[in-house]
Amino acid sequence: MLTKKVVGNLKNAIESDLLAISIGVIYLWFGSLKFFPALSPAENLAKNTIHELTFGLIADSKSIILLAILEVGIGILLLLKLWRKTTIVVALFHMALTFTPLLLFPLDSFKEPPLIPTLLGQYIGKNFVIVAALVTMVKKDPLEKKTLTNKS
Repeated sequence: MLTKKVVGNLKNAIESDLLAISIGVIYLWFGSLKFFPALSPAENLAKNTIHELTFGLIADSKSIILLAILEVGIGILLLLKLWRKTTIVVALFHMALTFTPLLLFPLDSFKEPPLIPTLLGQYIGKNFVIVAALVTMVKKDPLEKKTLTNKS
């Protein structure tokens, strides 16, 4: 019985680590591109979205750098297993915001709204998989310490 529980905990830890590594690499990679003008295919969409969401209070040139810092930070924290629960919550909030262009800029996101996405729409759509993986990580997070001893 104890062996089954230990094996189950180990399996959850490995699965959670694999998800954290893969999502961390994506965040680090895609976020790094935003530090260099015109390298990220989502740069203009990101700038336009942030401009709309902040009512133009943040300059586009600064907003893309702030987004790059956020994304690279999430990636590094996931890869280093630091503050995982908090990082996942921040990443989920970020992911929620990545869907706003579907509403703000439907003609950039869809060839024929709402069923035929453009390449940018597909880029946004892949985030559903990242959200599912982040939610799975919250449920399987091995950093939540649970004791095996029975206290009565």
